[in-house]
Amino acid sequence: MTNDRPLSESSVWVVDDDRAIRWVLGRALERAGISARVFSDAAAVLDALEASRPRVVVSDIRMPDMTGVELLSRLKALAPDMPVIIMTAYSDLESAVSAYQGGAFEYLPKPFDVEKAVELISRALAETQEPEPAAPAALPAAPDLIGQAPAMQDVFRAIGRLSQSAVTVLLTGESGAGKEVVARAIWKHSRRSRAPFIALNMAAIPRELLESELFGHEKGAFTGAVARRIGRFEEARGGTLFLDEIGDMPMELQTRLLRVLSSGSFYRVGGRESIQTDARIIAATNQDLEALVRRGAFREDLYHRLNVIRLRLPPLRERREDIAPLAAHFLAAEAGELGLEPKTLSAEALAAIERYRFPGNVRELENLCRWLLVMAPSRVVAAEDLPPEILAQTPADKSSTAPGEPAAAEDAPSGGASDWERAVRAEVRAKLDAGERCVWDDLLSRFERAVILAAVRATGGRRVEAAERLGIGRNTLTRKIRELALEEAITGRTIPPHEGGAS
Repeated sequence: MTNDRPLSESSVWVVDDDRAIRWVLGRALERAGISARVFSDAAAVLDALEASRPRVVVSDIRMPDMTGVELLSRLKALAPDMPVIIMTAYSDLESAVSAYQGGAFEYLPKPFDVEKAVELISRALAETQEPEPAAPAALPAAPDLIGQAPAMQDVFRAIGRLSQSAVTVLLTGESGAGKEVVARAIWKHSRRSRAPFIALNMAAIPRELLESELFGHEKGAFTGAVARRIGRFEEARGGTLFLDEIGDMPMELQTRLLRVLSSGSFYRVGGRESIQTDARIIAATNQDLEALVRRGAFREDLYHRLNVIRLRLPPLRERREDIAPLAAHFLAAEAGELGLEPKTLSAEALAAIERYRFPGNVRELENLCRWLLVMAPSRVVAAEDLPPEILAQTPADKSSTAPGEPAAAEDAPSGGASDWERAVRAEVRAKLDAGERCVWDDLLSRFERAVILAAVRATGGRRVEAAERLGIGRNTLTRKIRELALEEAITGRTIPPHEGGAS
């Protein structure tokens, strides 16, 4: 055992019965400006703890007198917050599981890259410098929805209005955008909140059982019906019935649902008694119901019954300003649920996450936060802790770019800016190099023209829907169409200057 420095100055203790490992790691730490003390066995470490405490311990897992896992247990009993890194030349599953279950900061298989080992130890040291987060006496109630983006503020306003009535609502949006969360928020803030909220996913129930799930059945109605069963419509009486993935409902059940919505009554399977229901219906889909209607896969009359009020939920890529608060919420909430230590994102990790497109939307972000809580080694998540699919979307080298300045178009990696962004940058540079003036106004006008024309054409000329999907007001869209002289391009008709109501 060697000790080149006073005990109080030794930040890291290295424990290994291999003299070469002790020498190499000790010298590497000293070169990095980290004071180190080395030990050849665990017993010496426990004796030394009576005089001082290190900030980080790096221990081999197999030693003659005591295993690293046993030493880890003893250290955690004495100093629960001390990071302990376990080293081993035997990289087997049992050793890794034992180390992590014992509370190891990280598991370092041999042979290891010395520079990476020093980097890992430096992260563990940084962890010990962070103040302990104050534990609140009681966690505040989780918000129904989190959203600072204008598109989400529109959703919040719509929920406020919808909570005052029992009108049927159709929620549209991509998978994972939070349609059930919005449905629950509408129910929670409505006068029906004292009655049940019942959710049923059309795609998750076998076709032959779906009718019974919705309407219930009488005893003996079919093989296996040994007793009467109450369906979801009865369970939701006076409350709200949420029908998720409504586009997957079989055609024969669409007919029955239409009758219920029309008459407010139904029969259980095998029953003769008409049952009244006043359950509010909120339906949701990530499919294009209008396209399904055109293909004959969805009843047009049912579509119009459901499409009384349509509310589109924006995908996460359209509300990137919400990623940071959502991630902070999930990291805190999931830590409590999983019984793990809360973690926060470093600025670099958050920036990388905000650049990711999140095809799975809010659900994917929530799953990412669970992954980080389990897999990231330290309380502050670094960029290198992120999973490969996130890192693949981030620029690899930002050294030549000033903070807040985008990379040059020709230098943008394939996982970074999209083709149209690179085209815009190239166009701007060409105009500036040519000495043109008013570049901003020219490009902004062209951008607005392209966006508005695409939105109006994508919605079949329905301007109210186009404005909603763009996240702007109807009057704003009408004003822009007039300012940009787009009416003729949209309809083939030129509007005289005195006309101009919202369409």
